[in-house]
Amino acid sequence: MKFSKMHGIGNDYVYVNGFSEEVPDPERTAVLVSDRRCGIGSDGLILILPSDKADCRMRMFNADGSEGMMCGNGIRCVGKYAYDHGIVGTPALSVETKSGIKYITLQIENGVATGATVDMGRAVLRPREIPVEADGEDFVSRTLTVDGKDYTVTCVSMGNPHCVIFMEDDPMTLDLPAIGPSFENHPLFPERINTEFVRVLDDHTLFMRVWERGSGETFACGTGACATAVAAVLCGYCRREEPITVKLRGGDLTIVYKEDGTVMMTGAATHVFDGEIDLSRLG
Repeated sequence: MKFSKMHGIGNDYVYVNGFSEEVPDPERTAVLVSDRRCGIGSDGLILILPSDKADCRMRMFNADGSEGMMCGNGIRCVGKYAYDHGIVGTPALSVETKSGIKYITLQIENGVATGATVDMGRAVLRPREIPVEADGEDFVSRTLTVDGKDYTVTCVSMGNPHCVIFMEDDPMTLDLPAIGPSFENHPLFPERINTEFVRVLDDHTLFMRVWERGSGETFACGTGACATAVAAVLCGYCRREEPITVKLRGGDLTIVYKEDGTVMMTGAATHVFDGEIDLSRLG
């Protein structure tokens, strides 16, 4: 199987061109290639496929083999791959995902895509649509008890579900591998949850650590950065229509939460290397 390794500010995936390659068992393949000791090493697998609705289609699989709805860092790299490999001929393209069609505007330098702005669509706030097992119009600044401790959380879906916690302390002090699974598998979240632990630096800058369902801690999460910016506006820390810098372990993303409810995300997309792997040797 031929592949490309790419990352969006440290959120790394193995990308396979489904226009020319067939991956018959992507769930198992994702587990094999994601292994950082015995495989390629990644946060998961992303397939770039033909689409009858958009310029291309994206399927994203977490490191545990579960299929995700969307990946904000991954979709920027899908756009880069599609442009750099001639699948599309213009810097503006559309990508079909399990959470709908997303529209991308690439940043081009010397004929190569280096980053992108993605229209991530509208933030979903209604609990049952996130999904969260709760009633009401939103799930903003509500109390959630995890492992006997109360947290104030805000839940948002950006195509996949997120739980955002604002902290006074530095999120780097958290024992995230210990508490992350308890949030991910909390009974309030029927499809599990991605969890962001956030410190507000000022009214346009946030620092965040993320625990992703199916992958554990990752250096970045694009949809998580979007959900965090939305939550920061809803909780009064930041403002709509103004750029919000979300600092993650792998780098920065710029997010704008617009008045109409849509979210724009801008960030880098980086090619690391290409290769070919014999999956039968991985078990």
